[in-house]
Amino acid sequence: MGVVTKEAVMDELAKVVDPELERSILELDLVEKLDIQDDKVEVAFHLTSPYCPPMFAMKIAQDVKDYASNAKGVKEVKVEVLGHYMADYVNDTVNR
Repeated sequence: MGVVTKEAVMDELAKVVDPELERSILELDLVEKLDIQDDKVEVAFHLTSPYCPPMFAMKIAQDVKDYASNAKGVKEVKVEVLGHYMADYVNDTVNR
């Protein structure tokens, strides 16, 4: 098991693209929190609009989880969408 680094997780998160704007969530400055504890990663982020279409909110949240999971040494990822009108549903669904 390797040590999970912030750089490795950020490199993966840079691959997550907003489907409407076709720009990385890092470029759009959407990530609010990245917490790494051993092999567990927690990412909190907001979307470009609190009323972003739910299918895009789900896609971005799932991509955040999937890409962060690809970083070396990561065993668990928790995603938290902030400020979206369906945040609870998106968070519950993606983190199952």
